[in-house]
Amino acid sequence: MMAASSYTLSSRLLTGPVGRCAWHLERRAAQETPHKFMRLFRNVNKQWITFQHFNFLKRMYVTQLNRSLNQQVKPKPEPVASFLEKTSSEAKEIDEMSSLSPPSLSLSRKPREKEFIELDSSSIIEGPIEIEKETKDEKQWKEMKLQLDDLPGILARLSKLKLTALVVSTTSAGFALAPGPFDLPCFLLTFLGTSLASCAANSINQFFEVPFDSNMNRTKNRPLVRGQISPLLAVSFATCCAVPGVAMLTWGVNPLTGFLGAFNIFLYTCCYTPLKRISIVNTWVGAVVGAIPPVMGWTAATGSLDAGAFLLGGILYSWQFPHFNALSWGLREDYSRGGYCMMSVTHPTLCRRVALRHCLALIALCTAAPLLDVTTWTFPIISLPINLYISYLGFRFYTEADRKSSRKLFFCTLWHLPLLLLLMLTCKPQARHGDKVEPRG
Repeated sequence: MMAASSYTLSSRLLTGPVGRCAWHLERRAAQETPHKFMRLFRNVNKQWITFQHFNFLKRMYVTQLNRSLNQQVKPKPEPVASFLEKTSSEAKEIDEMSSLSPPSLSLSRKPREKEFIELDSSSIIEGPIEIEKETKDEKQWKEMKLQLDDLPGILARLSKLKLTALVVSTTSAGFALAPGPFDLPCFLLTFLGTSLASCAANSINQFFEVPFDSNMNRTKNRPLVRGQISPLLAVSFATCCAVPGVAMLTWGVNPLTGFLGAFNIFLYTCCYTPLKRISIVNTWVGAVVGAIPPVMGWTAATGSLDAGAFLLGGILYSWQFPHFNALSWGLREDYSRGGYCMMSVTHPTLCRRVALRHCLALIALCTAAPLLDVTTWTFPIISLPINLYISYLGFRFYTEADRKSSRKLFFCTLWHLPLLLLLMLTCKPQARHGDKVEPRG
């Protein structure tokens, strides 16, 4: 049994000398088979079938058997020629099928099939061509042609007309609140000179911030960012506004007002603008820039810096913190994307605390107005409700710290300032007899 188990199938079926001979031949064949396979793999160029061929045939069989094993790759857009070849092959197949079909059916189907093929091929040909044209048009840079009809609107956006209107309105309020008679020519020169100075400062600010404004949704449609106006034209426009504006304030009104106008342009363009990317101190510097226009209005009317001028500047200074901090809170993602260093991005708690602090400071400043003889004592009383309301919204913004509370505070600041200045004008004390004021210095 042990001898029989060691033999192969032939030695088990055959016994005696014949079985031994068969077992010897099978053993010799088993020993020589690996050497033959090795020769087969070594002489790949001389053989017809190798192991790689078997593996390739195996993969082809598997992929043909199971289509789900193929990789799902996004197909490349095929050229027009391939579509034509496909349509021609489909047409041939349809013709062959129609020849096999009965004659009665083929006569009715042939015109429809030809129409279908022609429509399909035309749509296939036009589709890729239109897509290629659209992609080429999108990739190509287009030169923006400036038309004279569009120039006033572009320059208005370059000047930030809304911000300029706010600056001019606060300057006018400072002029009107100053003691002494109202001098209309001096007021018009102050109005025009301040407008030109503000347009110049805003234009230079946009010129410096083009690379950063393009990253923000709020400023990506500005004229310089979109290429609607060249940088040279923007700087030329700013120069044409700054020079006559400062000259008008200096020689038409008084040198002090002209100096304040030139200093404000420098402070806004050369200090506030670069500081926006360096430190949160930019918010305090920007508040000083916004506080100077009412002071300019006061100096234009009186020719001097009095306590009333600093009071008006202080009111505008404190008002800007709840206004801008609430605005920047809803634009944190935009400012972060643009690379600006704002309190709402880097110091959110400080942003809310400063807004609340200056809301309360408005109550104290309004109370100090009659003490400095800027208004009567009626003004602190009638301005208290709106100051308490903005302080309440500032407190909600500080505690809740969400977009809803910041939006409410921001919109409140939009009507709070003009209403506060209007109440100050209505409560302005009457001019005393014997007061001599030299408006032009």
